[in-house]
Amino acid sequence: MTHPIANNSGKGVRPLITVMHASVGSGHRAAALAISEAVERMRGTGSVPAQAEVEVLDVLDFGRIRFDGNKTASSFTGATRPIYDISWRYTLTGRLLWGGGTGWSDVMFPAFNEYVRRKRPVAMICTHITAANVAVGARMITGLDYPIVCVPTDYEIEGWWPHRETDLFCVATDFMAETLRPRKVPADRIKITGIPVRHGFESEADKLHCRAQFDLPKDKQIVLVMAGASLPQPYVRFRAAMEQTLPFLCDLENMHFVFLPGRDKEYSAKLRDLFFEVGFTNASILDYVNDMASLMHAANLAILKSGGLTITECLCARVPMVLLGKSYGQEKANTTLLTSYGASMHATTATELVSILNRLYHHPESLNALLVNADALRRPRAAEAIIEATMGLVGVPIERERHFARFYWGGRPAHVR
Repeated sequence: MTHPIANNSGKGVRPLITVMHASVGSGHRAAALAISEAVERMRGTGSVPAQAEVEVLDVLDFGRIRFDGNKTASSFTGATRPIYDISWRYTLTGRLLWGGGTGWSDVMFPAFNEYVRRKRPVAMICTHITAANVAVGARMITGLDYPIVCVPTDYEIEGWWPHRETDLFCVATDFMAETLRPRKVPADRIKITGIPVRHGFESEADKLHCRAQFDLPKDKQIVLVMAGASLPQPYVRFRAAMEQTLPFLCDLENMHFVFLPGRDKEYSAKLRDLFFEVGFTNASILDYVNDMASLMHAANLAILKSGGLTITECLCARVPMVLLGKSYGQEKANTTLLTSYGASMHATTATELVSILNRLYHHPESLNALLVNADALRRPRAAEAIIEATMGLVGVPIERERHFARFYWGGRPAHVR
């Protein structure tokens, strides 16, 4: 059976699925890559035609003015965090809402408009609001039609997603669907898929084999301390809290703590010095790890910041979580959602973290309770579900209008922020 591919791909041209993110942190890109990998796995099935191609793009590469999204994000990790929190939670999240439009596309992203004219994608999947809005603008400006699927990578939805011009929102939970309904997003444009993660996190794995892979003890509880990523600035407070706990962690002899500083070699060296100073022997330091899925399968617990993608990877790999630190913006929404489900524990200070770890140390059955509750949020095949839903929209004709900037009035928000 031939898949219905839209005519805008052109005769003799392989149909292109464009997956677009923005390089603001690592999560949006990771989700985009997970979706791309799913397309490759599904090619030739009833969902994805054998001749289909997929391309992953960073929308910031097409901007007339180039700026570093990671550095911009880092500017909201210090004293300015409350400002970001207010803007994320309250900007266009009430009755006045953002629908989408050409806005800045003509001025700021003409290169992307040209990309659309040249490549003529049959569908566009966006894991960041900037990507989604640029995709909407290009569709209006070029007159070429393709479905736009928005995939928020956290557990709540901010206000700048192009609500009226999005063909489908693929969200993590019913809670998020309840956020979208008062924004007048029709029910048939909302699908609860989960957040996409890379292949491997969802599969079963032998815990002892995975521990041997990283030279970890077989007879202890393995606790991952996820203290690094592409940006060190968001981890400053997290790291400070963890360092305060080190003298107390030494007493938890049946736990082995695996610190993950990422690519930050300076912090890795600092940790080794700290471990020596306090006599902390039930610990390891693993610098950048390529196979995070196997490492998570080796673990009994993870201590981490409440970033959407990392949380989702833990959910899929069935690793209980302790979220550490006072969170803002989307991380605050993530923390609230997971703790409300009983799917994670939350510590805001080093003292609270030590108390939680002592409780889990003496009552390891509590870890099973976290896993049972987390199963309500676990959707390991989210990427495949997103692709299937996207391809179901390809070739379906829709009448569209062009707007420079579309604001509209919604209903009463379902959730108080």
